[in-house]
Amino acid sequence: MAEKVLWDALKKSLPDDAVLAHSVQVRNGRAEHEIDILVLWPGVGMAAIEVKGGLVSVDNGQWYQSDKSGKRKILSPVVQSQGSLHAFKNWVGDQLGTPLTSRFAYMAALPYTPVPQDWEMAGCPRTLVLDQNDVVSPADLVRTAIEREGGGASRLAPAYMERIVRRLEGTLGSGSEGSRDPKELEDAQDHLTQRQSILLQATRSLPRIRFTGGAGSGKTWLAVEKARMLCKQGKRVGLFSYNKGLSQYLQDRVSGWHHLKPAFTGEFHDYARRLGVPDGKGSSYFEEELPQLLKDLAVDLQPNQRLDAVVVDEAQDFAPLWWEALLATTTDDAEIYAFLDDHQDVYRRWGSPSTDGSSPLEDLVTIHIDENLRNTRTVLPVRRVQCATEDALDVAGDCIDALIDEGWANNQIAMLTTKDRHPIHQGYFDRDATAEYWREFHANDGEFYGHVLGFKGLERSVVVLCVNGFKDLGRAAEQLYVGLSRARSLLVIVGDSDLLEQGGGRDLKTALSRAEAWVPAGVGVLRND
Repeated sequence: MAEKVLWDALKKSLPDDAVLAHSVQVRNGRAEHEIDILVLWPGVGMAAIEVKGGLVSVDNGQWYQSDKSGKRKILSPVVQSQGSLHAFKNWVGDQLGTPLTSRFAYMAALPYTPVPQDWEMAGCPRTLVLDQNDVVSPADLVRTAIEREGGGASRLAPAYMERIVRRLEGTLGSGSEGSRDPKELEDAQDHLTQRQSILLQATRSLPRIRFTGGAGSGKTWLAVEKARMLCKQGKRVGLFSYNKGLSQYLQDRVSGWHHLKPAFTGEFHDYARRLGVPDGKGSSYFEEELPQLLKDLAVDLQPNQRLDAVVVDEAQDFAPLWWEALLATTTDDAEIYAFLDDHQDVYRRWGSPSTDGSSPLEDLVTIHIDENLRNTRTVLPVRRVQCATEDALDVAGDCIDALIDEGWANNQIAMLTTKDRHPIHQGYFDRDATAEYWREFHANDGEFYGHVLGFKGLERSVVVLCVNGFKDLGRAAEQLYVGLSRARSLLVIVGDSDLLEQGGGRDLKTALSRAEAWVPAGVGVLRND
């Protein structure tokens, strides 16, 4: 209870870009440590807080804790916090390969104990202790402790904080979860805002919804949460995506659910094959033959084989024939939830008529998701590297080297091409190793090389958008939109300005005119000859 009191107070008083982690367990040698509450505050620093409930006292250097069961000796919460801080610093340095040099303070919180303002003891100034009055609004006091007492030479850089946060997945909560299982927390609202959670709750009675929102609006998180809610209701749920990489991500998300899981998670075509549709090749097979075969097969499906609900992420990529076939495998009163971004309709599929001239989804209620979760507090930095189209691949590679030299980790970076694949990407394709390719992306062990069409719904901290041409200039604007919206912290655009204007129009040209002109270290002045 004491930890929740402090947690809720911090959630209310800290700025939106600060991150809280609960019960962070780390090992230092053979010793195990746990930080009750870890504060990561970009532009400020970090704090490891040990929380003690009950009435806490100190007598001749010995700490005591009193509650209904009586008074007992305890370890110094300040010493505990100090030990956890050092263990965490060592762990982070080993994990990231870069030592933690940001300001980092150890603190003790005593939510039910009054502490005089002039109290202090050796190794513990009053600023490192939060008492029952301080925990009402503790953010400013935590900042003071970090800035006055925190060891370290610099403020916590947002990019470095982001790297730490990824290593803490599974321990992050939303601040209102209490004692729920950490894996359950990961599956629930670690990336849902309160407003989005309310949106899902408010639309529970609507069985057929078209959720539409731009890049960064949290559509994928909403889709996963919607699927989880439906599974908890005992429904047979299908969670679908057209994109192979996104489908594998969805599979990873649901794999940790302890309770009911979707009956199927993945690509539409894999679902058809699982039900017994024979395999085939070629665009005509995937676009027309397979959907028809699935519709024919669906006639004989038993009630317990049919889906009660369908959730489709990046639904704009689903062709009408796929929708017809998919809905043929559902119950008569099946619920349908489509999450899409009209600006990313690269394949021009959404809204196209079906075989009888109608739309299988014309009765969906449209709900707009107008909240952006990515880069809401600051404008995303954009760098512009001018070069000839035929040189874009090589120059983009030089950009990755320069970014790593700047301090970005290689696993923070993705290069996305707009036409031909990067040779590393092509190598996976040539040896038919798509599954291995996406496993390595989700393992997050190194830089990633992909194509914008395969990266929808995914993101990395840094995206190098390599504009090396377009197969269809008429669809270039949608491709560019996808590529321009995949970065969380830094976007680098490499290519010819004239081609970018042709593909994205004057609005894109105007927007890019405000980008930082960049010549990567070690590369000469770039120009088109």
